[in-house]
Amino acid sequence: MKKRIYLDNCCFNRPYDDQSLLRNHLEAEAKMYIQREIMDGKFELVWSYMMDYEVSFNPFLARKNQIKKWRNFAQVIIKESARITAQAGEIAKMNLRSKDSLHLACAMEANSDFFITTDDRILNKQFNRIVVTDPVNFLRIMEEQP
Repeated sequence: MKKRIYLDNCCFNRPYDDQSLLRNHLEAEAKMYIQREIMDGKFELVWSYMMDYEVSFNPFLARKNQIKKWRNFAQVIIKESARITAQAGEIAKMNLRSKDSLHLACAMEANSDFFITTDDRILNKQFNRIVVTDPVNFLRIMEEQP
């Protein structure tokens, strides 16, 4: 069965970060690999209204347009709902920003198996309903599964 994944906005922006930093470079390469696997049908991509919202504020037009294209590859698109907002309110109690909480709530609403991020504030938290990991560790996990 295909794994359902939610890549947050910072993941999509990682290739545009300073690539002279080893962490940024490794995470960018891993994210690009994950995207190729999505295109090959290995993973199901989840997109959300929060992704639409955040991407719309990207000040770099070329980046914004590149990231927006990934909406077309999503098998699941999550729309705003009272249930998501309520879930995000609970998640925010873990000292996460409201945008991050909404992204996580959207991923959970979609029954995503993984929430993939490069944000340390999120990576340092644990959740019962979803595995939160970075792009490099996600690929390690996938290699270990039969």
